[in-house]
Amino acid sequence: MLGIVAVVLLIAWAKVHPFLSLILGAAVLGVVASVAPDKMITSFTGGVGTTVGGVGLLIALGAMIGGLLAESGGADGIVTRVVGRVSGRALPWAMAGVAGLIGLPLFFEVGVVLLVPIVLLVSMRTDVPLMKIGIPALAGLSVLHGLVPPHPGPLVAISSLNADLGLTLGLGLLVAIPTVIISGPVFGNFIARYVPATAPAALLPTRRQPTAPAGSTAPAGSTAPAGSTAPAGSTAPAGSAQAAGSAGTTDRRDVDGDLLADDDLVNPGGGRPGEPVDDSGTETSRRTPAFWPAVITVLLPVVLMLLRAIGELALDEGTAGRKTLDIVGTPIVALLAGVILAMFTLGYQAGFSRSQVSSVLGGSLPPIAGILLIVAAGGGFKQVLVDAGVGNLVADAAKDANLSPLLLGWLVAVGIRVATGSATVATITAAGIVAPLAATLDRPGVALLALAIGCGSLFFSHVNDAGFWLVKEYFGLTVGQTIKSWSVMETLISVIGFAGVLLLDLVV
Repeated sequence: MLGIVAVVLLIAWAKVHPFLSLILGAAVLGVVASVAPDKMITSFTGGVGTTVGGVGLLIALGAMIGGLLAESGGADGIVTRVVGRVSGRALPWAMAGVAGLIGLPLFFEVGVVLLVPIVLLVSMRTDVPLMKIGIPALAGLSVLHGLVPPHPGPLVAISSLNADLGLTLGLGLLVAIPTVIISGPVFGNFIARYVPATAPAALLPTRRQPTAPAGSTAPAGSTAPAGSTAPAGSTAPAGSAQAAGSAGTTDRRDVDGDLLADDDLVNPGGGRPGEPVDDSGTETSRRTPAFWPAVITVLLPVVLMLLRAIGELALDEGTAGRKTLDIVGTPIVALLAGVILAMFTLGYQAGFSRSQVSSVLGGSLPPIAGILLIVAAGGGFKQVLVDAGVGNLVADAAKDANLSPLLLGWLVAVGIRVATGSATVATITAAGIVAPLAATLDRPGVALLALAIGCGSLFFSHVNDAGFWLVKEYFGLTVGQTIKSWSVMETLISVIGFAGVLLLDLVV
C-alpha cells in the first residue's frame, strides 16, 4: 500500500500535481511490489493507452457538447426559461432540476461558472436567500459529476470494473434523483437559516450594450455619438467594420466566405480554428438557441445509451433491433451523435459560421487537458496495481473480513477523497483496488459497485479540494460557512447516494 500512501502524501502534503503524483506513486508501487522495471513501465503505459482510448475520447466529446452549449447561450437559455416560469418557493427545485440537466454534458467547474452568476442574479431579483437556491444548484451539478457518465469519475470506474455503461447510467439516475432532492432543496432550505450569504456585486452577470450599426443613430442615453459605432474619443482602425461601414468598402469574410464580425470567436481576418478570441467590438446577430433543441441536444447521448440498456433487457440477441441499439448506444457513437447535433442546433442555428463552430469545438479541448492527463495516469497506476497483485490482496482481505464489496469500495474512495481532495483520484484508485471483487458480482452488482465508489469520491470536500475554494469565492463565504454548507452537502450526497445504492442492491 506504500504506492497509494505515496500518491496521497504527494498530493496532500507535498502539493505535487496529481498527474505527476500518480506516475511517481506507480513507480513506488512497482519497486515495493518487486516488479521488474521494464514490466512496470509496460504495465503503466499499457494502462495509460487503454484508459485514454476508452475514457479519454468520451471526455473529449462530452467537453465539445458542453463547449457549444456554453458558448451559444443554450445553457443560459435553459436556465432562463425554467427559472422564469416558476414561483419563489419552487425556485430551489427548479435550480436543482436545471443544474441536473446542465450538468449532464458539463464538467462540474464549467457548470459552476455557468450557473452561479444566474443563481446570484435570481437571488438578488427575487429576495430568495442565496443558499436556498445555491445549494440545490451545486447539489445537482455535484451528483451528476460523481454518479452519471459521461463524467470522468463514473467513466473511469465503469472502465476499471468492466461495468455496463448503459445499466450504470440508468441505476445512477435512479440514485441521483432522491439524492439531489434531499441534499439540494431540502438541505438548502435548512442551511439558509444558519449561513447568511450575500451575492458578491463583482460577480453579478452584466450584459454588454449593443452598439448601433454604422451610420445609424445611437440609442437614447448611449455615449456613442450618432452616426458612429466607435466609443466617444476612439478612432476606428483602418479596415475595421466601423471604417468599412463609413467608407463603403466590402465586408470582411473568413476562409469559408462567411462574414466576420467584430466579436468573432476567431481573429478577424484570420478565420482559423484555435486562434485567440477577439471579443472587442459590436454585438453580432447571433441567436440564442431555442429551448427544446438545446434540451434535446443535451439528452440525446443519454437517451441513446439508455435505449441500448433497455434493448439488452428486452430484445433477443442477434435481432436487427438489438444490433442497431447496440451500435447507436455505444458511448462513443452516442456522444459523437450529440456533438454532430450540437453543431447544428447550438452552432449553425445560433448564427455561428463554420469557422466559429470549429473554433468552439477546438477551444473546448485545452481546458480538459489536465483532467485527461490525470485520468490517463490514473489508468496506468490502476494497471500497475492490478499487475502487482495488490487488488487480489485487498480482495482476499475483504473476504476474510466479510466486508461487502459495495461497502469496501465506498470506504476506500472516502479515505482517498478526504486525504487528497480529488474525486477523480479517489475513484481511479478505489476502482483499481476493488476491481478483483467485481468478478464475483453479476452485471447489476458491478454497476452498483461503480456507483458506490462514485458516492465515496464525493465525501466531505474541504480545504484540499479546488471545488471548496471555487464555491467559497463565488458565494462570498468564509471558510467556516463553506464547511457548514458545501462540505456538509457533499457528505450528504455521499451518504444518501450510498444508501440508495444499498437499497437498489436488495432489489436488482
